[in-house]
This record gives sequence, C-alpha cells and structure tokens, in this order.
Amino acid sequence: MAGLPLDPVLASLYARLGHAAFATKVNSWVLTQFDDEVNRLEENNKWWQENYWDELGEPVIVFGGDVYAYATVPGLMDARGMQPVVEVNTYDLDGPKVMPVASNVDRFFDSYSRYLEALVAHPGYQESGETVLTFPWDAAGILARDERLVELMRAGRFDALMKHVDDSTRRWAAKVMGTRA
Repeated sequence: MAGLPLDPVLASLYARLGHAAFATKVNSWVLTQFDDEVNRLEENNKWWQENYWDELGEPVIVFGGDVYAYATVPGLMDARGMQPVVEVNTYDLDGPKVMPVASNVDRFFDSYSRYLEALVAHPGYQESGETVLTFPWDAAGILARDERLVELMRAGRFDALMKHVDDSTRRWAAKVMGTRA
C-alpha cells in the first residue's frame, strides 16, 4: 500500500471481504461487505497520499470513514506488524485533526463495539434514537483501557500527527491518559 506495510488484521479482513466499508457516513457505524466490488483500499489511499500526507506529517493507511476517517499508522507498528489507529477529522479548517483511538486494529474494533453498546444503552438514545454520544469524544474511558494506546500517547508517539489539535482535544487526550490537561 503506497510502499507501506498493511496491518495484518486489516490484510486479513480485506482478504476475506474483498471490499469493506466501515463508518462511511458520520452516523454509519457498521462494517459492510461487498463481494461484487473491487477492493478500493489502494485507490482511496492514493487519494489520501496526494491530498493529506503532507499536512499530516506522517503516512497513514485509511480503512474507514469519510470526513472523519479511521487510519492505521505504519510508522508506529510494533514487532508483530500491528499498527495503531487514529481518527482523522478533515472537516477542521485549520488542517486535519488527528486523535489516537487504539493501539491496533483489533483493539479499535473492540473499543468501537463497546462505544456502540454504551450508545444504545444511553437513555437519550433510547428515547429519541439520536446519537447522543460521539466516538471518540465520549469514549475516553473506554479508550483508556487500551494500555498500549495510553503508553504510546504518554510517550508522545502521536505528536507528529497531532499538529492541529485544540484545547478540547488536549483535554480529551489527558482524560484518556489519566493526566491533567
């Protein structure tokens, strides 16, 4: 993928599904399979490479989302090839805002599913069906359980990607890390 290693969990997922779409709309939470379509992962990432890599400061491999995209960070992979996951918000006018959300793809899917469980259990969601909790903003407690993510954040491993953060993002990161902003 653009000369970068693909996370082994993503490689396995795409090998089985052919083409997958995860969180393609702001309120779309599902992973869907399209057997009859060609895998567009490489095509989509070529576009990201041309449009955002310079602004991000580090290459990423986008695997889901749209305006709020989810991507792995190959430069931070561990000895097993597992790559941390970040959310990239391209809606921000100051530049893409990056938030670390998991130490690897498997932990990302686990944390996201726990977020969905919390969302549907929330009284506001049960009453109106509206999204009353947002990921990752309202999932700091869930993400804090990912010890490796917290370790990477405390070590500043995501700092190169987090150039366009604001005070609310710093406070959110401090909650995840269990520190003060």
